[in-house]
Amino acid sequence: MSELPWLNAYSGQTTDELIALGGAYRTDSIILAFEQAIRSKAARVGYDNLTEAERVVLAVEGLEREVNNGGYDQLFRNVPEQVPELVMSLAAIGSSAVADLTRSAIAALRIGGPLTPEAVEAAIDDENADRDAELDALDQAYDETAGDLADQLLVFVKANSAQIDLTRDMSGRPPLDRAAERFRGLLSRFR
Repeated sequence: MSELPWLNAYSGQTTDELIALGGAYRTDSIILAFEQAIRSKAARVGYDNLTEAERVVLAVEGLEREVNNGGYDQLFRNVPEQVPELVMSLAAIGSSAVADLTRSAIAALRIGGPLTPEAVEAAIDDENADRDAELDALDQAYDETAGDLADQLLVFVKANSAQIDLTRDMSGRPPLDRAAERFRGLLSRFR
């Protein structure tokens, strides 16, 4: 069987349309398209207006991208805003082994109070050779344990597709309805 092609980018598909691309495109590229769509939505409506399922996709994809490219240290530096939701997000997709590793990496930060993005930033910015050694060991364990989380994440997306809405803005109307309304408005000017 030949390798499936890569889906180049999110191009306005609905949740169901992206899911239907399974088997025609690589799973990791479909998940990346979900991430792109949800990031775009977050920029439009605000992160706090995303559903829990949408935040799970962003958290898991952020973890995968950052830890695969530079380890937990890079994760904590680049996406501290997602750290408080990571363990829950990994558990939600059924990846308990990676959730345990991530819990240990967060514990290595030795945050004395609530786990907030600000606390993560402050902890990782502190020079600490012991912590860095712990994170290095956890990076190696991640490489040996995690594999590709895309398949698990796609199963989660399918099971929670009703909570992942890629077509609606804050008005609650689909993009085509908004476009038709704008078009009708333009037409009315010429009548």
